[in-house]
This record gives sequence, C-alpha cells and structure tokens, in this order.
Amino acid sequence: MGRPKQFDPDVAVDEAMELFWRKGFTDTSPQDLVAQLGIGKGSLYNTFGSKRAVFDLALRRYVDMRVASVVEVLDGPGSVTARLRAALRRLADADVTLTSRGCLAVNTAVELAGSDKAAANTVGRLFERIEDAFRLVIEEGQRSGEITAGCDSRQLASLLLSSFIGMSVLAKTMDAQRLQRVVDAVMAIL
Repeated sequence: MGRPKQFDPDVAVDEAMELFWRKGFTDTSPQDLVAQLGIGKGSLYNTFGSKRAVFDLALRRYVDMRVASVVEVLDGPGSVTARLRAALRRLADADVTLTSRGCLAVNTAVELAGSDKAAANTVGRLFERIEDAFRLVIEEGQRSGEITAGCDSRQLASLLLSSFIGMSVLAKTMDAQRLQRVVDAVMAIL
C-alpha cells in the first residue's frame, strides 16, 4: 500500500504557477519545482506526470483567474467607460504590483507560442475571452451612447486587448504612471 499524499495538489499548482511566472517554462527545472513545492521528485511525477503537465495546469489556472478578474470588473456597477477603465487599470496594476513579472500568459506567448501549439492555444483562449468580454461591454456602451456607435466593437475590443498585452510587457520595465497614460489614451479613443 502506498503512502498517502503529504501535499495538496491544488496548492502545488498555485506554487508552480508562481515559479513558472517568475522563471518561465524553459528556465524552470524539475528540481526547481521540487524545491518550490516542497515535495519529492517521485511525488511530482506520480501526481502530475511531468513538468509540462504541471505547467499546463498552472497556465490554465492563471488564465481562469485572469479572465475572472477582468469579467468581475466589467460586469460590475458603474458606467461602461468607468468599468472599461477599471478593467484596464486592474490588468495594469496586477502586472506592475506582482514584482514586474508582467502577465504569465503574455510571457508564455513570447517564450513558447512560436514553437508550442498547445501553449499558443491556451494563451490564445485567454486573449479571446478577454477580447470578447471587452466587446460585450463596448456594445453595451454603444447602445447607451457612452461609446461612439460608428466604430466596430470588435476592432475596439482588439485595440483594448492589444493595449493590455503591451501594458503587460511595459510593466516589466516601466512604472505605473506610464501604464496610466496608456489607459488614459485608450479611453480617450473610445
């Protein structure tokens, strides 16, 4: 009879997410994971199967958290423009306040998307979900008159998404004031 697990796999995925976010997939070794998670290599492989499997779980968890964070703001109270500004601000603040790591999904896209179809698909789903959430709120704003109805809502949503991605990269080297200027410029366009 095998020993019972001495760790919580959900907590381990959260810890792995932090490590991959800090170091990236390529620079994170199985030994790094073992040290971060406080488990043995056998437990790592018996529970998850591989470093890649842990990474996939961590990236999917991150994607779900990121989308939930944005949707929470976009579905909240207030004017459409206030909600859009708050969502962009939340995205930018998250990237700046987390020790300039940027966004795990954007980091993964830069590191792996050109050579790893599975990673590209996971990151692509995040971007699609965020863009769709932006589009729905933009359309609400167009119906209410807060946002110019003559602009294509998909194009505006793509602009917001690309601004978020750019802010995620800038957050690794720039201060919060610069990111606020980006948010202000994007909102002025709307």
